[in-house]
Amino acid sequence: MSSAVIIPARFDATRLPGKPLAELGGVPMVERVRRQASLARGIGGVWVATDDPRIAQVIVAGGGAVIRTGPHPSGTDRVAEAAESLSARWILNVQGDMPLLDPTYVEAVLARLQAGAPIATLAWRLSGDPADPSQVKVVCDGAGRALYFSRAPVPHGGPWRVHVGIYGFQREVLREVARLPVHPLERSERLEQLRWLAAGYEIRVDEVPVAVESVDTPAQLQALRERMSR
Repeated sequence: MSSAVIIPARFDATRLPGKPLAELGGVPMVERVRRQASLARGIGGVWVATDDPRIAQVIVAGGGAVIRTGPHPSGTDRVAEAAESLSARWILNVQGDMPLLDPTYVEAVLARLQAGAPIATLAWRLSGDPADPSQVKVVCDGAGRALYFSRAPVPHGGPWRVHVGIYGFQREVLREVARLPVHPLERSERLEQLRWLAAGYEIRVDEVPVAVESVDTPAQLQALRERMSR
């Protein structure tokens, strides 16, 4: 198996407790993400990594695969533990709060890894208000390498690119970044990507044309439920 998608899922999200099991059209959110990721071409398999038996039960009931992990402070740490039980060369960490995930975006990250990127991710061009801290902005150099991630509207004056919650790793790179100590910038912004950048790892960022909607708050969940019901 050359590639694997791992979706880290924990029950106790700070702003939306129980988020992975929040239903959208009668389907739990994390199960929707798993189904969408499973449509990506070239992926060897999709697993949900969790320490919560309720999440595991939902995934198994839906026909999916689960890797049980211990508790972890970040999704990447959970994915790194889960990846040790797989033989994949390329590991894709897909966040479990993107129920409308486009499978071609998973394929794009995989293609960047196959081209040799140590870490790969995506971003989309923001046309609205950049002040929302839940919209993580990424600044890149001219070659598409990430320079900084922030919850603030950087760069001043724009253009602003919003990070998509998909990370791809070469297997050994994932092992290495999971061992890094927390960096002060990571602590300040509450963004683990800054730990990797501070340690000198290259993160390649490709731009995608359409936003990937994530659900972080009860208001966002309700708005998405209303749209889907229409």
